[in-house]
Formats: sequence, C-alpha cells, structure tokens
Amino acid sequence: MPGGGDTAVLGASVVEDGINFAVYSETASALWVSIYDELDRETDRFEMDVHEDNIHAVRIAGLGPGTRYGFRADGEYNPAQGYFFDPNKLLVDPYARRLDRVFVRSPRLRLPREDGVDTAPLIPKAIVVGERNPPASARRKAPNLFYELNVRGFTMQHPSVQGPLRGTIAGLTTRRVIEHFKYLGVDVVELMPTAAWIDDGHLPSLGLTNAWGYNPVSYFAIDPRLAPRGPQELRVMTDLYRKNGISVILDVVYNHTGEGDAEGPILSLKGLDARTYYRHVEVDGEQRLVNDSGTGNTLRGDHPAVQRLVIESLRYWVEEMGVSGFRFDLATILAREPGFNPHAAMLEKIKADPVLSKSILVAEPWDPGPGGYQLGQFGPEFREWNDTYRDEVRSFWRGDDGKIGALAGKVAGSSEIFDFNGRKPSHGVNLLAVHDGFTLRDLVSYHDKHNEANGEDNRDGHNHNSSWNCGFEGETDDEAIIAARKRDVRALLATLFFSRGTPLIQQGDEMWRTQRGNNNAYAQDNDITWVDWEAADGTLVDYVAALHAFRKAHPALTNDQFLTGQARQGVRDVVWLHPDGREMTEGDWSEHGASVLGMHLSVKKDVVLVWFNRRSEAVVARLPEGNWSVGFQSDAAEVTFAGGAATLPPRSVVVLVAGGQD
Repeated sequence: MPGGGDTAVLGASVVEDGINFAVYSETASALWVSIYDELDRETDRFEMDVHEDNIHAVRIAGLGPGTRYGFRADGEYNPAQGYFFDPNKLLVDPYARRLDRVFVRSPRLRLPREDGVDTAPLIPKAIVVGERNPPASARRKAPNLFYELNVRGFTMQHPSVQGPLRGTIAGLTTRRVIEHFKYLGVDVVELMPTAAWIDDGHLPSLGLTNAWGYNPVSYFAIDPRLAPRGPQELRVMTDLYRKNGISVILDVVYNHTGEGDAEGPILSLKGLDARTYYRHVEVDGEQRLVNDSGTGNTLRGDHPAVQRLVIESLRYWVEEMGVSGFRFDLATILAREPGFNPHAAMLEKIKADPVLSKSILVAEPWDPGPGGYQLGQFGPEFREWNDTYRDEVRSFWRGDDGKIGALAGKVAGSSEIFDFNGRKPSHGVNLLAVHDGFTLRDLVSYHDKHNEANGEDNRDGHNHNSSWNCGFEGETDDEAIIAARKRDVRALLATLFFSRGTPLIQQGDEMWRTQRGNNNAYAQDNDITWVDWEAADGTLVDYVAALHAFRKAHPALTNDQFLTGQARQGVRDVVWLHPDGREMTEGDWSEHGASVLGMHLSVKKDVVLVWFNRRSEAVVARLPEGNWSVGFQSDAAEVTFAGGAATLPPRSVVVLVAGGQD
C-alpha cells in the first residue's frame, strides 16, 4: 500500500517496509509509479502523493528488490513550448540502476498525446537493486598510457572470449585480455559509453544499429547488452583490473540524451520535465530545444537538478561500480551557462566533490555549439584530449610544408595550451587516432574516407583527416606498399611515445586493425568495428610494448615538465638540432620543407637524442660530442655511425642514448 514518501533520495530505494520512489519535476501536475510483473504486465499504479521542493515521492509497502517499474507523468502537452506530458508514455527513472532490456526505437514512442497509445510494451522496465556494493578501494596513480576500447568491438571476436561472454563487460575479464593490457603497459582502460542507449532515429531503416553508445537514455544503468547479468559485472571487472594495476574509466555522455529533438521519442527526461532537463531558447514565441550537442537536444548543465543527476551518477560509478574516473564527451556542454564558463557550477561541483576530485578526470574540450572549442580551459583537475597534437603530428608525417616547428611544439608538451595555472604536460592527452576517425592503419592507407556502409552516401564523418595512402587507395597485396605503411605507423607511434604528455591509443591500433576506410563507424556493430584478433600483427604488438617500456625506462622522455631550452644547474633540458649538427636557428625553423629534427634531452643524467626523419631517403645527421648508441628505432634498417654522424633510415624515428647505454 502507498504511504508518505521520502524526497531525500531520488530513484528507487529499498526501505524497511517496501520501496521509496522519488523523482524531480518542476512542471508535472501529477506523477505515478507503474509496477510490472515478469511477464511485462502492469499490476499496479500508484500516484506519488508527496510533493516537496519539486520532488515527487511515494512509499509502497510490500515491494522489494527485483521489482520492475516505470514512471508516468501528467501535465501540459504543448511541444512548441517544451511540454511533452502524456500519462500514456511510460518513462524510465533517471536514477534507475538496472534495466530489464535494451531500448528499441518505434514510431509509437513519439506519437502525440491525443493518439492515446500506451508505450509500456516498448519501454525497458527499471529493476530495483537490493544491497549496495561496498565502497571500492581508491587508485590514484597518475596515468601513463590510456587505452580506448569499445566493449562489444573489443570482445566479439577475441579467441579467449567465448559464447555469451562475447560483446560483454565480463568478456574483458579473461586472463588473456588482461595479459594483453599488461604486456603493452596499459594502466588506464577507457571504456566507450556503457550507459543504456538507443539507436539514432535514422538507423533502423538502414538496417544499422548504434555500435558506440553515444546516445544515452539512462545515466546509472548499464546497457543490458554489455552486462546481461546485471551491473555487478562491471564491479567484478574493475576489482579484477585494480588487482592487476589497471584503472578503468568510463566515457560518459552528459551533453544530450537519445530523446533527440522535439520530434524524437519520449523515454525519460523529456516526458518528466523537458523544460528543466534540456536547454531551450525562445524563437518566434516558441520554446525550442537547443542543439549544441548536434544531436537534437542539450542537457541543461546550469540547472541544480541536472547537476545533482550528474554528480550522483558519477559518484555511483566510482563508489559502487569501482571505476577510477571518467572521460567526458563534449565536456564544454557541462560548463555552458549558456556560453562556456570555465568556472561553471557544474565543473566546480565536480572539482570540489570529495570523491570525484580524487578520480581521473578527462575532458573532450569541445562541442559543435557556438564557442564550443575550449582546449586548455578545464583547469588542473582535468586532463584534456589534445586534438592539436593529432593534427600537427599527422601533418608532419604526411609531408606538409612548414610543420617542423609545430612538431617540436607538440612533442615538447603543447606548452602554448597547457603551461599555465600549475598544469603540466601530462594534462594533455596525446592521441593519433581514436574512435571517431581513421584507425592508424587506415590513416596511412586511405587518402579519403570511405563511409558508404553508413548509408549516407559518404557525406558523414570528417573530411579533413591529414591522411595518406602510400601510393594506393585502400587494401593491397603490394608488399612494398604494405611495408611503407607499417613503417609510417611505427614512426607515428614512436613520435607519440617519445612526446611530453600522456599517450592514448585506441583498440587495435597496436595490432594493425582496419575499418576499411570508414572514419565514422558508429553504426557498424559488425566486423568493420570488431577487432579481428586472428589477423593481429604480433610484431606490431611487440613493437608497441617495447616502445612503452623504453619510454618508461628513460626520465628524459617521461619527465613531466615542459621543455624550455633553458639551463638548469648548467644543463639545458632540450636542444633542438639541425641534421647538420648545429642548433636550430630562426631560419631553420621557418624553412618551408624542413623534414628532419633532432631533440636532445637531458634529465637526471639520462641523455637521449631523438631524431625525426620524414624524408623518403636516409639522412646523415651529425651528432653532439660523446659516445652514442642506438636505444630505439622505428625502422629495422641499420643505423650506421661514421665520422661523428649517424645515418638515419628513411621515414623513421631513432633514439640515440649517450654513454653507450641501451
């Protein structure tokens, strides 16, 4: 029986005599809880009889863990003014911890109220979760290597992941998967979105599904495809990874939901109180959804109810699911008020939270809205994806003119972006390829994108990729072209690992994975995005592991200070060298076709000289005085020494170590 509800805790809470339900809505005139049995039949409906500070609540005796439920809301129905109330629309609790099925699109989910269609058969039911997990042990070690992966794509074809484990978080817990990460030296695994999502509106008619998950509906519940046995699968994984020295962070999407624009489905927040949860703007007397996210709606990060939803869900993932941090998709939207404010209340609350402030926080510092590019503006608490690193390093190795200075700036830590407010090079997450774009293999195999499989006539995806194909577009059996492509990928990876900053690699780039030229494979839940483990290039895997091991062994490469060229205790941290052996001059930096650069580093008696040679022929580089030996090289061709000079292989990165060390 229903009784007085408690408004202190939102969502469904197990209490002594039943379950307490509470939800926030400023504009609903009435709210109900619908209870369902395991056959998906509505067995009861209870009105939320308590209403305090815009929180509606009810306490229902006789219910317990495992109860299936949804919300219904009534009020004004006027989409032109941002009101979508319709008691026929079953709504998912924004605080639901578990859902009984995946979201599936249907035109009935967006029918107008006057049609009177009950959407309950189409909507996942929330399942009340019982006992809470004990708090996870903290892991605060600074990241050394991020590895971005898609749960389904990474596990669907892994030979050690069998049967129902394929495509799931549990599939990441097999011994061989963990050993792969440890062999590479990965200490942070970044899971692409795991929160329950719905397909984009145009995909079903194309026979496609959303493979990436950047279209969430729920911010607490894991998508049932990834954790079919419940959220505990994630906690088991994070505990196991922590024991193996690996942190797990989640890619989270607090910028929009899958409810889309005014014509989109009514699933949760839109039906509960669209005016509160989503940003609107008045146009010709109407209240229209703002589309700063590029997906039809934009979460209202400056509203206290949204801030509470974000903070409490983040804390849930850390405290109960054991994750170590987050990568925030389109993070600038968190700080829109409505323009970007680096001191926005949402960001300040995250930074000040006693739990979240100790977590790994990474921002994708841009969104498609006005003034949405804010790289470098998130403060010392956040690391930030550095797309300028990607663009400049790619452009250098592609052969663009005038890029020698840009290369130096990026490998030196992008000080022009991060060197203020106490930040260090490690605040920049250096990346060459991530989920939205070419794989590394495709970067050197395709001059143009090939997204025909997405059903949009190749119009989608980035057009500016700074890619090249080594003389032939796409896959080839020509051994010389294949060798040239692998040589270029090794040089790119060496540049990444020998740069100041925190490196990130995406799934499969260490083993020569291709997406057949698709640089926007979000809708390809198939072998285009599934890692082909049987075709993995083991030699490249070994190479990446050796790269990281060499980097970690040399303080000159890992020192977390920006390179200045200034002397400290009589030793300069970096000297930039021309292949003639002299220090680079102003004229050298401005030379249009400059293609070879030496980076002489000295830190704590560790002295290394990194040569970058993008020319297609070997280059003789004169060396500083001393005994030099090869510590690492991206190309197998021999580096020869004669007359105080070294011959650098074509299209290569070579690290020389002073004093005969290796």
